[in-house]
Amino acid sequence: MNTTILRKSVLGIAGLAFAGGVFAGPVTEAHAAPAMDAKAVAVQADKPGADKSKLIPHGVQGKQSRIDLDSEQTKNVKAIIAATKKSHMDERAAVISIATSLQESKLENLGHLGDRNDHDSLGLFQQRPSSGWGSPKQITDPEYATKAFLKGLKQIDGWQDMPLTEAAQTVQVSAYPDAYAQWERQAADLVAKYWN
Repeated sequence: MNTTILRKSVLGIAGLAFAGGVFAGPVTEAHAAPAMDAKAVAVQADKPGADKSKLIPHGVQGKQSRIDLDSEQTKNVKAIIAATKKSHMDERAAVISIATSLQESKLENLGHLGDRNDHDSLGLFQQRPSSGWGSPKQITDPEYATKAFLKGLKQIDGWQDMPLTEAAQTVQVSAYPDAYAQWERQAADLVAKYWN
């Protein structure tokens, strides 16, 4: 595909998504349309190699997106991994958490976004204080927010055997449940890089 066409397509999708926003809430809330960052690039999905079989046990679903991370986003990846370990959960839980945060906030610890905000959604996972996720201070703390997400994940029978997007959707209840799948490859790569 011609790079100009691809760039225009990505920017067009990003513009539409910006209008809808990327927001999350807990199990009782619906979410706005998924956004593609202008830096996001779709890549062809494929089955994981033997080294990724634990991180991506079902293979990725659909085309994958990837963004370049800055130091703050990388710090948030490490915080999610540390909180996953403190919660006594494995690498797969970290992949699901990071992919969810990539979709919800692009791994940015977002404060209130004013008119662009989905109600009172905040933080890495776009959790809502009004829906019982915690106080604004708590859910903008990466460790607390990750542990809250993982608490929801632990309550799902068989989450370990679910495709990523199904596990994430069961916790997040997004209006666009398949959007999480596009981040599985990058999330697995990040866990493989930073877990140890």
